Amino acid sequence: MTDVLLVEDDDVVRRALTLTLGARGYHVRATPDGASAMREAASKRVDLVVLDLGLPDVDGIELLARLRAFGPMPIVVLSARQDQSDKVRALDAGADDYVTKPFGIEELLARLRAAVRRATPAPGSPTVTTAHFTVDLRRKEVARTDGTAVHLTPTEWSLLETLAREPGVVVESAALLREVWGPAYGSETNYLRVYMAQLRKKLEPDPSRPVHLITTPGIGYRFEA
Repeated sequence: MTDVLLVEDDDVVRRALTLTLGARGYHVRATPDGASAMREAASKRVDLVVLDLGLPDVDGIELLARLRAFGPMPIVVLSARQDQSDKVRALDAGADDYVTKPFGIEELLARLRAAVRRATPAPGSPTVTTAHFTVDLRRKEVARTDGTAVHLTPTEWSLLETLAREPGVVVESAALLREVWGPAYGSETNYLRVYMAQLRKKLEPDPSRPVHLITTPGIGYRFEA
């Protein structure tokens, strides 16, 4: 059973989501504010976070960054903020998906399933080695050549994995978006820019002059081992 930490200050929405997710097989711990969310995350296992940004005691983006420090569990933002800058800030802070209110429950459930699926190891996958790091596609781990682990969010991993499975092959932006975020995201190219920048900061020896995560202008991206 997937343990979900639901952080939502609206009593009606919190109760409705707790009942709905519980009926779909999730184990839900619901909290109304940032302080209680941090206590839950620190004391119990969390497989998935559903996070509202409009909380009474802390900025939602700040809380997102704090929760991200607990590990690579998927974090899906659920917010009434629809401005693109808010979405980019949330993704940049470590969110794996962003769902705007009002939302359809079936779409939300599909997004949650996709987020969990991206974070689940795939059996029997190879290892890809570069001069600067190694990508273990089976264990979903990245390590530098000195053995230091590189911590990636589930979405960062999914993006890297998609590219690393076909070294040297240009993957079109729309195909990347559909593979990593789902079929509804074929045109959200700003997501790719944000996450590729984050990956380059973590993996490239010089993020401003990437040698492994390459942009093909107007087409997409490729991974060079």
